[in-house]
Amino acid sequence: MTLNGDALKIAIEQTRTKWGWFVALGVLLLIFGGIAFGNLFIATVASVYVVGWLMLVAGVIEIVHAFGVKTWGRFFYWLLSGLLYAIAGFFAFNNPLLASAVLTFLLAIALVASGVLRAWVGYSHRPQRGWGWVVAAGVISALAGLIIAMGWPVNSLWVLGLFLAIDLIFQGWTFIAVGLALKR
Repeated sequence: MTLNGDALKIAIEQTRTKWGWFVALGVLLLIFGGIAFGNLFIATVASVYVVGWLMLVAGVIEIVHAFGVKTWGRFFYWLLSGLLYAIAGFFAFNNPLLASAVLTFLLAIALVASGVLRAWVGYSHRPQRGWGWVVAAGVISALAGLIIAMGWPVNSLWVLGLFLAIDLIFQGWTFIAVGLALKR
């Protein structure tokens, strides 16, 4: 089902009456972002707990799914995968500081890898417009990953909280902007 122009206009008009909720949610997210900036350690632990819950839920879902699979090979694959996810989720709750160190290191690796890949893709598209921006974004991502890796494991106490705080603030401003745009 696709939205034609009239359906889109109707959806926007219906949403327009709720502009205040967007602004309120944006303000709330800004407040939470400020609180997270105020205590990056607690924000880091909170983010580890969220990841732990997500892994625990994913593990339970995969274990339940394993019992619906028809072949033994796939059953054991899904069962093992679910058990590993569930164990990792419990691990995050049992030792959030160690889990934050692992997650911070994985974040550093992901930033370096994605940054190098993005820079390579941008460089390989040299003749096209904007290729330099793609390379610059890749280099910045890779450098951010290297900076995180060089400060690891000490920075594991605050890096995830910093990312959470920055994300909450950007999301807050985005919701405020959308709400104010809907008001007009």
